[in-house]
Amino acid sequence: MTRTTAWKAPVWVTASLAAAGALAAWPHLAAAPATPAIYHAPRQALSPNTAPKPNSIRAASFGWSASNWSGYAITGSTYNDITGNWIVPAVSPSKKNTYSSSWIGIDGFNNSDLIQTGTEQDYVNGHAQYDAWWEILPAPETVILSMTIAPGDHMSAHIHNNGNGTWTITLTDVTRNETFTTTQSYSGPASSAEWIQEAPEIGGRIATLANYGETTFDPGTVNGGNPGLTISDGGYMVQNNAVVSVPSAPDSDTDGFNVAYGSNQPAPPAS
Repeated sequence: MTRTTAWKAPVWVTASLAAAGALAAWPHLAAAPATPAIYHAPRQALSPNTAPKPNSIRAASFGWSASNWSGYAITGSTYNDITGNWIVPAVSPSKKNTYSSSWIGIDGFNNSDLIQTGTEQDYVNGHAQYDAWWEILPAPETVILSMTIAPGDHMSAHIHNNGNGTWTITLTDVTRNETFTTTQSYSGPASSAEWIQEAPEIGGRIATLANYGETTFDPGTVNGGNPGLTISDGGYMVQNNAVVSVPSAPDSDTDGFNVAYGSNQPAPPAS
């Protein structure tokens, strides 16, 4: 189910009705708020000395924590190619609107640049919503309307530097045999590569994370090879002084991990 924008009457319609005193009879024409833009923001880092820890004996080994990211990120090189696979998680109902995103990207760990693609798993206005998107900051996400996304779908993503100032973003729903690709200009430093479960930014603020249960990122590559993930590349999410999302240790072949809602660290996936 893709996110839609409520219909808003053209200016000439509302103006004419207002002049005739008719807006009181047609209140839906005056009150049709647009769905707020969703941004997949750079990492909002927390101090490792003050952030609460997950319920895990491995918690002290995580390299970072954030108010909006959980998962794995690597730095220390230039990253021109990243791939990732994940399973679209199912969100649980919530009393207020909650949001979650699963994605791969380049940049954003220690800077404000970011090129990325992923899926959205939200619970908004009493309904679960799922869609696919791509994004290059500072613009908000662009929803991929040609793709239908549902819990349990196997997603495969690829972001590649073409070497001429453009990058190609490809996202495939393997389960449904649907593929989207776009080539865009991007000039970020390409100083990090990441596989992330996120609480996105809505209306200028980091959203409350949706209860997404658990999902698996596996396998992933960077610059055409195994990323060689270590536990120190991992990080967990804290909101309202509580741990809300925790990755597992890397799997045995260091190219994947599980990530779970809550404060309990999941076991890694079988390789």
